[in-house]
Formats: sequence, C-alpha cells, structure tokens
Amino acid sequence: MIMLAGEKDDKRLEELREKEEEELVQTLSDKYGIPYIDLSTVSIETEGLKAIPEAEARKLGMAAFKAVGRELYVALLAPNRDGVSLMLEELKSKKFVPYLYMASKRSLERAWSRYKEVSYASETKSGILDIAEEALKEMAEKIKDVASIKETVEATMKGEKGHKISRMLEIVVGGAIGTDASDVHIEPEDGRVRLRFRLDGVLIDVMHFDFDTYHLLNSRLKLLSQLKLNVKDTGQDGRFSIRYAAEEIEVRVSFVPGAYGESIVLRILNPKAIAVPFESLGISEKLMKLLEREIGKPNGIILTTGPTGSGKTTTLYAFLRKVYTPGVKIITIEDPVEYHLQGIVQTQTDEKKGYTFLEGLRSALRQDPDILMVGEIRDGETAKIAINSALTGHLVFSTLHTNTAAGAIPRLIDLGVNPKVISSALNVAIAQRLVRKLCPFCRKEIELAGAEKEIVEKTLARMKEEKLAAVNDVPKERKVYAAGLGCVKCGGTGYKGRIGLFEAIMMDEAVEKIITENPSEREIKKAALPQQIPDMAEDGVLKVLVGITSLDEVRRVVEL
Repeated sequence: MIMLAGEKDDKRLEELREKEEEELVQTLSDKYGIPYIDLSTVSIETEGLKAIPEAEARKLGMAAFKAVGRELYVALLAPNRDGVSLMLEELKSKKFVPYLYMASKRSLERAWSRYKEVSYASETKSGILDIAEEALKEMAEKIKDVASIKETVEATMKGEKGHKISRMLEIVVGGAIGTDASDVHIEPEDGRVRLRFRLDGVLIDVMHFDFDTYHLLNSRLKLLSQLKLNVKDTGQDGRFSIRYAAEEIEVRVSFVPGAYGESIVLRILNPKAIAVPFESLGISEKLMKLLEREIGKPNGIILTTGPTGSGKTTTLYAFLRKVYTPGVKIITIEDPVEYHLQGIVQTQTDEKKGYTFLEGLRSALRQDPDILMVGEIRDGETAKIAINSALTGHLVFSTLHTNTAAGAIPRLIDLGVNPKVISSALNVAIAQRLVRKLCPFCRKEIELAGAEKEIVEKTLARMKEEKLAAVNDVPKERKVYAAGLGCVKCGGTGYKGRIGLFEAIMMDEAVEKIITENPSEREIKKAALPQQIPDMAEDGVLKVLVGITSLDEVRRVVEL
C-alpha cells in the first residue's frame, strides 16, 4: 500500500502530538511526586478495572489497571481533579490499598476500552451469583429487548475466554431479569446451541452460539448449582441465587440429556414478577366482589386450579396480602417459597428430607394458625387434612391440577374426599389461565370477519342467555385489536405483561345438591349456570372486546 504525502504528514503530526502529551504527563508526574506510566506498555487486567465503575472512571479521568490481592494499581490524569480524592477514600473504605500512577488521556483510553470485557459477577461458595448493582444497572440501560441481549453477548464473545463466560452468564441472567423473562432455555442442536427466553409465557429466540462457549457455560452453571460435572447421561436439578438490590432472586436449574448435549433451563423466581395486587389480576368486577366475600370468611377452603404456569401461586399470594392483618396468624407450605411476605410464616417443602406438603400441613396445624396456604394438593391424605382444617375453623388456600373450576370437585372425590364433606368445606373453586396483554403503544385496530366474528357472536349470544349482566359490562362502542409489529416499549413483541382469564364455581344450594351424586364436570357447570359467572373462554372474549388482549392469545390458552 502506497501512503500519500498528506497521509504521511498527518501520521507524523499525530505521533508528535502523542509524544508531546506523554512528555507533559512525565513533567506533571515529577511535579506531583507520582510515578509516570504508559498503559500501552503494560497488561490491563479486567479484575482491576471492576474496582471503579466505567462511568465514574471516565468522569474522573482514572482507571484501576491491576489488582494483586487488596493492592490496587490506579492510573490518573490529574490527582487534584474534583472527585478523585473521594473515589480513593471509597476504595480505601473497601479495604483496597491504592498505588497511584500518572497517565495520559490516550493511555487511559486504552484501559477504558477494556471495560466491555469486565464481568462484575462473582460466585460464592454458598451458591450465590453476586452481581454488582452497577453492572445490572448498566445492563438494564443497555438491554431493552432480546435483540440487545444478542448484540451484548456477541460483543462479549470477542473478549478473553475466562472473562467471556463470566460476562456471558451475567448478561444472560441479568438480561432475563431486565426483560422480565421467567425462564432461560439453552438447547444444544446440530452444530450450534440455541438460546431462548420465555417472555410473558411464550418462548422467544434470542441467538445461537458455539459449542466451546456452551461447554464452559455448562460447567460454570453446574459448579454454581453444586451439581456433578461428570454426570451427563441423567437429569440433574439444582439452584442458586442472585443477590440484587438488597434481595436474593432464586434461580432453579435443570439439566436434561439430549441428542446433542444437555438441555439447560434456568427458572428465574423473581419476587417482582409475582407481587401482583389483587385488583390487578384481571378478575371481573362481579367475580372480584364474590371472591372478596369468600376470602373474608373465617373458615372454608378456596381452591385455584389450572396447569403449571397459569398464575395460581400469584393469585394465592394476592389473596394472602388481601387478608393479612396483624391480628391473624398465617402459615404457608410452599415449593419453593417464591416471594417473602412480611408478617407471614412461610415454610418450604423438602422431599429429600421427608418434609412434604402433607408433613408441612400436619406441622403447621400444631402452630395454631388462622389461615393456611398449601402450595399444592397432590394426594388424598393432604386433601383430607386440608378439607378437615377448613371444617375446624381455618381458612385454607390451595391449588389443584385440573383444567376447569368445575373439575376441582370430581378431582377431590377421586382423591378420596367424602362428597358431603366437600359441600361443607369448599367456599369456591377458581380456574385460570394467563394471556399476554397487547402493547397499548403499537397495537393495531382490526375488523372482525369470518370465523373469528362467528366465534365472538356465538359467545355473546350464549352469554345473553346465561350471563346477561356480564355482557352488559362490554362498551357498546367496542374496538377489537391485534398485536402490532412491536416497538421499544414492548421489546418488539407486540405484547407487554400478562393478565388472567378466570372462571369460578361458588358453593351454593344447587351445586351442593348435585355433589352427592358423583357428578361430571359438565353437570357441575350446568348446576352453577344461575351464578352467572363467565367461564374462561367467555372472560377471554370480553377482554378482547375491551382491547386488553387479542383473540389469538385467548385461543392459545382456552378452547373457543
């Protein structure tokens, strides 16, 4: 390549400027009695850099370029600059011993450029991933959607191998928290590894990466979750915590062997995601008044039903917060304790040690509680004790795995509970599903036509016969919307947040009468029609007609 005369002159001028800058710093170093250093001639260690956050380092004209134990080597542009002495005092308060050097701005720029490789995460022996708050704050500003996670990971992959994995784990977990993802899926495929996040209940592709990175990430997660590194042919489950903003977020980790390697799923149990107020669950006004009356009773059992991930635990927590007062004792038996409620005794089951829901319930009853919450009724013995507790003056909240509210009663009978006892103990059975809410900033108005119009009209016609009051709640000037192309507010998905679809069966005279006849779900639902409570499909259509969600979303979780 031939360099033109003008280019040669420019290069020579640049070199002269750099030389003059370095000479000036050397002169100042003699003046201040601080040794001079040219950072282009030394190795910049990212472990040292993390002692001072990037924003502060750039603002103050300084960088910690090396750390040996508690000894910290710090390069400065000017020791008398505003804020520098305060930063040095802060480092000393953290038990660092700073050694100071004078450096040019050009020299410091080299150190600052290495911040992209810094990992602020450190792993403790107790299975806690300790991520500095400034790192998560930085990620929260950078990571607005899954596309920005991909960009950040790809930039990190170019760094040094050791820091690359620490930083990647930090971005993946921090990105999941930042985007409110409930799960992270790492799935080996033919020739590559797939990374997906579950956002608002739906899996979204984030990116693909190489197997070298996957193997290192696999090992790091196993070490952190205290699992066996050499076991790859059977499933393993573990957990670790992330310390963030003065609280711990628990992460449950699952490894399952597959054709191309172990599939890894991280379940993020973020307390923020489960702390939904009772009034924000999505329960209709009429049903809310009925439920407020039932949870206000001194005894009885209230059941929530639905598949895994339908929001049952969130609903129970909302009930507990609603009924809590300092004058009552509330005990919960959960697996796991996902959100810590002040003033409530919460216990976590541990099947390996024999502390099951059944044992937890038996132990809790010896504590003289007023209200009990049993995370799940899985067997006949637990069902019978929960029902008997409701009959002996306790208010009991629990969950069952059935598809409908009406299905809770046959399920209890199948578990061996006396039908006559059910009618005396059960206050209400609730079923629910979660649908994504349309992003209000980019949703698009549509006109119903064809099969979709027919579904809505048939649903409304059925409700006019059975549940007129619910139909009357729908505005006459109604608009129907579908998901838009996505925007910054919703991370490009067209949806933001989730809301529940609910149905309920109250225990009244008609339902009580039919229970003794070992009824089917259909018979119970028919007996409950006079209660005029919409079922989940009807509740979903009503939410479509007021623009909260789309018909596609409702169809995804319930049969229309």
